[in-house]
Amino acid sequence: MAYDADVIVIGAGLAGLAATAELVDAGRKVILLEQEPEQSMGGQAFWSFGGLFFVDSPEQRRLRIRDSHALALQDWMGTAAFDRPEDHWPRKWAEAYVDFAAGEKRAWLHGQGMRFFPVVGWAERGGYDATGHGNSVPRFHITWGTGPGVIEPFVRRVRAGVARGLVELKFRHRVTGLARSAGAVDTVTGEVLEPSDVERGKASTRTVTGAFEYRAQAVIVTSGGIGGNHELVRANWPERLGTPPERMVAGVPAHVDGKLLGIAEKAGARLINRDRMWHYTEGLHNWNPVWDNHGIRILPGPSSLWLDARGRRLPVPLFPGFDTLGTLEHIMRTGYDHTWFVLDQKIIGKEFALSGSEQNPDLTGKSVRDVIGRARADVPGPVKAFMDNGADFVVEKDLGALVRGMNALAGEPLIDEGALRREIVARDREIVNPFTKDLQVTAIRGARRFIGDRLIRTAAPHRILDPKAGPLIAVRLNILTRKTLGGLETDLSSRVLTEGGDALAGVYAAGEAAGFGGGGVHGYRSLEGTFLGGCLFSGRTAGRAAAKAVG
Repeated sequence: MAYDADVIVIGAGLAGLAATAELVDAGRKVILLEQEPEQSMGGQAFWSFGGLFFVDSPEQRRLRIRDSHALALQDWMGTAAFDRPEDHWPRKWAEAYVDFAAGEKRAWLHGQGMRFFPVVGWAERGGYDATGHGNSVPRFHITWGTGPGVIEPFVRRVRAGVARGLVELKFRHRVTGLARSAGAVDTVTGEVLEPSDVERGKASTRTVTGAFEYRAQAVIVTSGGIGGNHELVRANWPERLGTPPERMVAGVPAHVDGKLLGIAEKAGARLINRDRMWHYTEGLHNWNPVWDNHGIRILPGPSSLWLDARGRRLPVPLFPGFDTLGTLEHIMRTGYDHTWFVLDQKIIGKEFALSGSEQNPDLTGKSVRDVIGRARADVPGPVKAFMDNGADFVVEKDLGALVRGMNALAGEPLIDEGALRREIVARDREIVNPFTKDLQVTAIRGARRFIGDRLIRTAAPHRILDPKAGPLIAVRLNILTRKTLGGLETDLSSRVLTEGGDALAGVYAAGEAAGFGGGGVHGYRSLEGTFLGGCLFSGRTAGRAAAKAVG
């Protein structure tokens, strides 16, 4: 029986596009299968802030950031904390990825036309010792054009492959099975779904209109993770993170359901580290949702006072932006699944950014004028829209009214005004000197020594209860599902492995389906605060390896 293509790629997200682009460059014929409509091409990367992890970049050097491969590898390994026998390949992938980030990654992307915002951000600051979790220096590079700017070169390369007759795009094709003949997995079967003209990100229909079966010499799985399937998230929730939350907002649409991981596993693939996951603690209900239960993440500066559901301050070093999973673990042991930021307008105007291409129209639209306008505004437009319309915001002139609003939003009187006032007044007393015993205030002053934070990310230290800085603001923070850190185990050629450690003949995996490489390149935590780089690196690797194998 003849082959329909050299390679079948399952999933038209960033990893699938990167793999397909590399196959096109090698002259291979590809069928790209995607269950969603064509308008959703690029997957979740389209909605991203466009953050990329570079090491010792020109942007860093211009800001006098001294970074190095050795420092980045120290940070990565301290963050990942690999400690399992199955971490052999994830560790190898981590070493290779840091090499890539410190080497050709930026030049490779720059050569395809991508450009980067000159101010480097600082994700996952850590707050422990030098060998522990966190970035020692800022490494979060925002793509000019955000998520759409990240996917554009790869969409362009794939469509060029279509024009050359090398790529067939098969949207509304949902894979339900992988099968083998002659010892290798070479057959992909599934259902054809009815056409859908829904907007990108909206739920498409699941009405089946037919079936398909395609054969190729190799199959690359780039189907994503489980973040849209909250039942599966809870089922895999690790004991170390406490009780799974009853209530979560969705950082990805419901079709990110993990079903293809089970299909691959049934075909003989090994799925590892399924209890490792990455969910954010600063989620908001989107007042203008794209998908059901749509959550948006706050990218906070370091100044907001972070309180648990009862109004108690979170312990050191669980400050905004320092340790996502450490904070999540603490929250889930409090008996509640929400927390609060308490701040003022001066802080929100300087420090709040919202993750997502649609929440950053200035950067997404590549408008220098609008970026300057955002920097000059008291509160950026997208943030102001949440203040005015968001279900999680309380804005008041005095603390008593703020607390009453917080308790009303929570549905029970969990926060005592007197106790919270004492906490804030005590913190405000620490502001009057350039030195303090309050480590969050120390962190704020330390952040402002970096010019990028001082310019656009960290407010000058001041008293939260100063009327001139008001009004006061409380933000209810929800658990926001995001990424699967485990996945299909792969070697350094992206070949999927079996339980016995052998390659599952004909099958490759990349992106979130492969834990962004090896079945879990991030280990327990994501140092990057972004997952685009892992999709690009593993997708490129899978595409090149499959192209060579079928050549």
